[in-house]
Amino acid sequence: MDILIRILQLIASLCFLVLIHELGHFTFARLFGVRVEKFYMFFNYKCSIVRAKKINGKWQIKWFAKNVEEPTVTVTDENGNTLKDENDNDLLRPMTAKELNALPVDDWRRYPETTEWGIGWIPLGGYCSICGMVDETKDVNQLGDVAQPWEYRSQSIWKRMLIITGGVMFNLIGAMVIYGAMLSHWGEQYVPMANADYGEQFSEIMLKHGFENGDKIVAVNGVMPLTIKETINKILIDEEHNITVVRNGDTLDIILPDDFTNQVIADNASGLIDFRFPFVCADLLEGGNASQGGMIKGDSVIALDGNAMFAFQDVSQYIHQHASDTIEFTVVRASDTLALNILASDEGTIGVYPVTPDNYLVTETKQYGFFSAIPAGIEKGWETLVNYVKQMKYLFSSEGVKQVGGFGTIGKLFPPHWDWFAFWSMTAFLSVILAFMNILPIPVLDGGYLLFLLYELITRRKPSDKFLERASTIGFILLLALMIYANLNDILKLFF
Repeated sequence: MDILIRILQLIASLCFLVLIHELGHFTFARLFGVRVEKFYMFFNYKCSIVRAKKINGKWQIKWFAKNVEEPTVTVTDENGNTLKDENDNDLLRPMTAKELNALPVDDWRRYPETTEWGIGWIPLGGYCSICGMVDETKDVNQLGDVAQPWEYRSQSIWKRMLIITGGVMFNLIGAMVIYGAMLSHWGEQYVPMANADYGEQFSEIMLKHGFENGDKIVAVNGVMPLTIKETINKILIDEEHNITVVRNGDTLDIILPDDFTNQVIADNASGLIDFRFPFVCADLLEGGNASQGGMIKGDSVIALDGNAMFAFQDVSQYIHQHASDTIEFTVVRASDTLALNILASDEGTIGVYPVTPDNYLVTETKQYGFFSAIPAGIEKGWETLVNYVKQMKYLFSSEGVKQVGGFGTIGKLFPPHWDWFAFWSMTAFLSVILAFMNILPIPVLDGGYLLFLLYELITRRKPSDKFLERASTIGFILLLALMIYANLNDILKLFF
């Protein structure tokens, strides 16, 4: 069930993002009078789950139907023989207005001025087919010899630039709108680093470099960070490696190595820093081992097997390491100190629901009104983009390449239960990623088309439609290879 919920969140989020992205292209195309032939969620090879088109003011909807043929005909010579291109494919040309009008009244090809909307059956994104544009949905043979006023290729360079970058702009704006709406609805809740009354818990790689559980970070490069997220960003992204901590009343500096971020990536380390809080029983699993061992609500753990420990993280780790063993719990109950013998299960649990950290750590909430949430959302979206761009340099390291992941990696970012706050947070983050990745100068991506437009602007020479077609094919193959590599990485991580 946990996996299913993650999959549903991933699909819902990606559908929303693809819709927003393609809507950006569609909006600018229609704004400039360019026809949009098709607008599809998912790909519709050979057939579609549903397709709809407005004809003569009325909507026509078809379910599980074969795709409409392209409004093209084969090119023949004076003897009626079909001409071929260099790859021995039939040469095609767009139908003339006379040929379109000769089609049956119910043939959708008669009405190229309206958009066909649909949902395909291959859930790998979506597309917006713009009239007069060579892309992954259309080859050069489907274009006429003369550019028409309603075609993309007949528009000025700046209009074509806006049509191409519309998807990226809508994704970035969409992320900012989501962040703003979240801040307006939920506010911004966080635990300040200054409120870490029990110190912090550190991952293995942090412990390896001199930190100790219970240390309290008070400065990073001389500045006190506000939150754990900000602290981690300063260490990993901004590479600020001079960390000041308080340990048992003493202040000391810990200097991390220059390649620390690469070490974290290579170890696939997560949860670098967390707040420590006491292990106190909030509730018990009925009939569970803790209940049978005599633990009750309100018991506070102070030692296990005679070893002093109180933090939830340390106690949980100890129980997990001693699965199937009987552990002596020393607990404080009211004013008494008791010893309880409790059997840890084979999975390393005892059937206790602990008191959550918000009961011990003072949480601050910054509330936003509707108008104050707008600039705050813009700032948060821009900050997310800047941090992501800074991280891109690690993708090209040997450690970073090994950590490239596909749908499995993205799916794990969602919680195993449906949480609207987490869902919209992740959707906004993915929207920023989608915007940045699409602006990269790779053929078939928006950035690739933008690069060719910039070339045209500078040289005053437009790349040929044949060149654009070949570039799109190469780009599509490269992206397909990257997607296969990323998802194979997920599979290898699952089994090795």
